[in-house]
Amino acid sequence: MADKVKEVAIEEAERLRNLTADAARSAAYLYPIRGIAYFLSHKSLWKPLTSKLAPTMTLGVGITTFMFVFTYLPQAAVMAFTSGPLAAITAALLVLSESSTLFTIFSKTFLINDALVDTFDGVLLSKNTTDLVSEGRQVKAGGDPIAKLGKLVKSPLAKFTPKAIIRYVMYLPLNFIPVVGTVIFVLLQGQRTGPVAHTRYFQLKRWNKDQQEKHIEQYRGAYTGFGVAAVLLELVPLASIFFAFTNTVGAALWAADIEKQYITREGTAPRLREQAKKAE
Repeated sequence: MADKVKEVAIEEAERLRNLTADAARSAAYLYPIRGIAYFLSHKSLWKPLTSKLAPTMTLGVGITTFMFVFTYLPQAAVMAFTSGPLAAITAALLVLSESSTLFTIFSKTFLINDALVDTFDGVLLSKNTTDLVSEGRQVKAGGDPIAKLGKLVKSPLAKFTPKAIIRYVMYLPLNFIPVVGTVIFVLLQGQRTGPVAHTRYFQLKRWNKDQQEKHIEQYRGAYTGFGVAAVLLELVPLASIFFAFTNTVGAALWAADIEKQYITREGTAPRLREQAKKAE
């Protein structure tokens, strides 16, 4: 039995090593950083964020205050057994992480989901992928990218599901393991967050579940790298709302690059080929 456990542990360690190496080679982890720079340099993309800023900030302060009042001391007591003299700091960081995650879940579910869709589509328009965006919404003429956004003809990005919340709660105890546990927690969250960032892209591509899974598996390391970087940014308390938007910008920039590679490889966009056939 002990040998079997050791074998599984070695295989898992090897898998994580390969995944980390693939993530590093892909450089997809840079897209969240590029998203920050692109967002700050394109004021038109600020509109969806500023329209939701007041209610989301109020929600963030409320959640963080609640978590510190009711969960800090119990977690600090547990941390005293695992972190010793660092228990107070470790518990504070854990509460901040929990607060940020709860804030992200509630804000994306109830407040900013539509605004994130507008941000994603707006970036795609700014990168001249209008044909792709028109698969999911009406596109107006003139104006800045956000002003061009018309009525949605496809439902917005998928919201957080109970399964995602349950998975987060299951992973949460890893944070009680100093350093290593937190690293594993972020890595596992990143593996899930990476593909979710491209839900809108998959929707606009009209890919079915099998097509999505094939694409994700092909770029598993890249999606994990992107996801880890995005998770780390969104763990920053209060600022996580800002990073939720910049991560969306980064995901859209990546989608635009993928789409350009796809069109270059195919020669002509599939939708344009279909239109040409109909015209013949």
